[in-house]
Amino acid sequence: MGTAVPAGSFSQDVAARLATQRCCSSERERVWLEGIYRACGVHRRGSVLLVRDDDAASIESFYPPRQREDDLGPTTASRLARYAREAGKLAARACASAVADAGMLPSRITHLVVVSCTGLFSPGLDAELIEQLGLPRDVGRVNIGFMGCHGALNGLRAAAALTQGVPDALVLLCCVELCSLHFSYGFNRQRVIANALFADGAAAVVLGARRGSGLHLEDVASFLTHGSSDAMTWRIGDHGFEMGLTPEVPRRIRSALRGWLEPWLAVRELRIDEVAQWVIHPGGPEIIQAATDSLGLRPEAGDYSRAVLADHGNMSSPTVLFILQRMRLRNEAGPIVALGFGPGLMFEAGLFC
Repeated sequence: MGTAVPAGSFSQDVAARLATQRCCSSERERVWLEGIYRACGVHRRGSVLLVRDDDAASIESFYPPRQREDDLGPTTASRLARYAREAGKLAARACASAVADAGMLPSRITHLVVVSCTGLFSPGLDAELIEQLGLPRDVGRVNIGFMGCHGALNGLRAAAALTQGVPDALVLLCCVELCSLHFSYGFNRQRVIANALFADGAAAVVLGARRGSGLHLEDVASFLTHGSSDAMTWRIGDHGFEMGLTPEVPRRIRSALRGWLEPWLAVRELRIDEVAQWVIHPGGPEIIQAATDSLGLRPEAGDYSRAVLADHGNMSSPTVLFILQRMRLRNEAGPIVALGFGPGLMFEAGLFC
């Protein structure tokens, strides 16, 4: 496994000050925004827009203060141009780390799976990673786009499928998101919450067909909840991709997660109380709390998720891999269950031993 974050990060205090200038038109809005930034569980977040830590000027050069009520910031085209400049570099760092951790040469990789929902261009990240990493020029490629925060688990499913029946398969999975390129101007409560949470990061995993000494992926499952299509959305606008997050998300997790997950684990002869560690995607403190409440877990079951949220923010798809890597480096024993939640509202789970 390997992870990478941008060279620069900023504190929530700096982030809140910048957001106030671009989102608020009244004292009441400012007070509400600052309360959200304090309560969302994030201490620092990385952004490819930062030249160095807490360098507000570099962010302001991309996101100038709002001049009019109808000022919505940079166009989607300019945001995606920055994505094309930055995403490959961050992704390549995570991939190089994962390949080195696997103790192999890049030329041994047989397949490449790329996951991202915060940008697109063509030739894309797959072609860029082949060049930057020195992967075989005939490497098999799969691109997974626009899935959101549970994209890594879907990527793991695709990567694992590519190893089936191919004894020498070595699949490189890379998740990279530049969420900071989709900061939303104006006072929309759902988007202010997204502004307060999301960050940039990349994570990569090498999967092999043979069981080795590392983590073993047993299975991945997904479930589209009923009547929740508007609870979480991710749509392309003229001034960035627009996140919709409603209070329905934690309510739906509380009401539906256990009823789906418990039978799935039972088929694998596993009870909820037999799971040693939980990787809960930290969509925010309420998401972690909703998952632990639904499953009847002790509060400390969400500690790794809270720690990654505090240190890095919500990086969308790479985040569950950051948590899994932190557990791995601390030699946590399995079984481990990873949970992600994405637009739909979709639940996704991965079982590791």
